[in-house]
Amino acid sequence: MALMALLSTEALAQAGADCVSGGTIAQTNACAVKAFQEADTENQILYGDVMRSLSAHERPALRKDQSEWSRQRVTQCKKAQQAFETQADWPGRYHGCLVQQIKARDAVLKRWLHLGPPD
Repeated sequence: MALMALLSTEALAQAGADCVSGGTIAQTNACAVKAFQEADTENQILYGDVMRSLSAHERPALRKDQSEWSRQRVTQCKKAQQAFETQADWPGRYHGCLVQQIKARDAVLKRWLHLGPPD
């Protein structure tokens, strides 16, 4: 089972290379995966910037918050897209949802960066 997940992840990682906006379902799914990968990378960079800006005693709260958010985003998007799981465009829908979650999280991280931890 773990091997299947690994192979599936590798296939998705390569999918961005096949991205054609407005192309076939497979090509638009690849674009959604690519957009997710880019947004996720940018989010991780922002998270690192925020972590470096915080004092040592503030970092555990952000680490916990980020970890909880990371788990929640997957659960929320799977649930939101559950009705479409059998459709060919499900990967695009799911990864599009994840990109929306990441953009919302970026706003939270920027608040941490500029205003410090929430009270």
